[in-house]
Amino acid sequence: MSAWFRRKPDDGGARKVVIAEGLWIKCDSCKEIVYRAEVERAGQVCPKCRYGFRISARERIAQLVDPGTFEERDPGLATADPLDFKDTKRYRDRVRAAREKTGTTEAVVTGLGRVGGFPAALAVFDFAFMGGSMGSVVGEKITRVIELAVDKHMPVVIVSASGGARMQEGILSLMQMAKTSAALQRLGAAGLPFLSVLTDPTTGGVTASFAMLGDVILAEPRALIGFAGPRVIAETIRQPLPDGFQRSEFLLEHGMLDQIIERKNLKGALARMLGWFAASNRNGHAAAS
Repeated sequence: MSAWFRRKPDDGGARKVVIAEGLWIKCDSCKEIVYRAEVERAGQVCPKCRYGFRISARERIAQLVDPGTFEERDPGLATADPLDFKDTKRYRDRVRAAREKTGTTEAVVTGLGRVGGFPAALAVFDFAFMGGSMGSVVGEKITRVIELAVDKHMPVVIVSASGGARMQEGILSLMQMAKTSAALQRLGAAGLPFLSVLTDPTTGGVTASFAMLGDVILAEPRALIGFAGPRVIAETIRQPLPDGFQRSEFLLEHGMLDQIIERKNLKGALARMLGWFAASNRNGHAAAS
């Protein structure tokens, strides 16, 4: 008999199947119940609909970056409480709980590494840290790694998974939209590429700033991408929304994305694109000389 269930006789002689906890998981997208081991074998992807489950920044880095090449930058840069903010809970307590839950100091991990042999500066969001929200430290870390890329003349890859700007920091969080966008302008002026990868979800101020400024914008299948949520939009315009609204497939169809890449193919796709840019850069230098 399989280890994942056991049969237990009922009072009436009928047999009841009891499924062990933790072996099955419900997909957030298609709502199907799928075997957890199958999801894990696929890199935390639903085998029914190809939806990519949310994963930590460390897991994402392990999937994308060549082993042993990632050098984290600014790991100790941590959020203060500039507004002494409190709602149902003190902001500093929320941050402390997020650190304990994720093992990271903030909602983004930044550093340098190689993807398929090509060097890149990376910023990878962790949605488990306060919904991947962008506060002043997140904006600072992203800006610093972009400026480092300019100094070292290498491309930038940002993997977004965020609910948007962090409300507990008020206007300070909104300022990060302009700050990161200005850093990317300097990257572009230096002739260096920015590859933006949108995962589920990418919303709010992150979508309204750097996430949609990529020279190439990629997304995982069925990812929620937008500014305001679909419920808020529907209530505002008082109109029914089309099927698949704000999902990556809808955005690709309407020209907002360049390509949808399944998670298992993402590293290879990024490596190819980094290779194209590297070759173009070499050819440009050769022509100039």
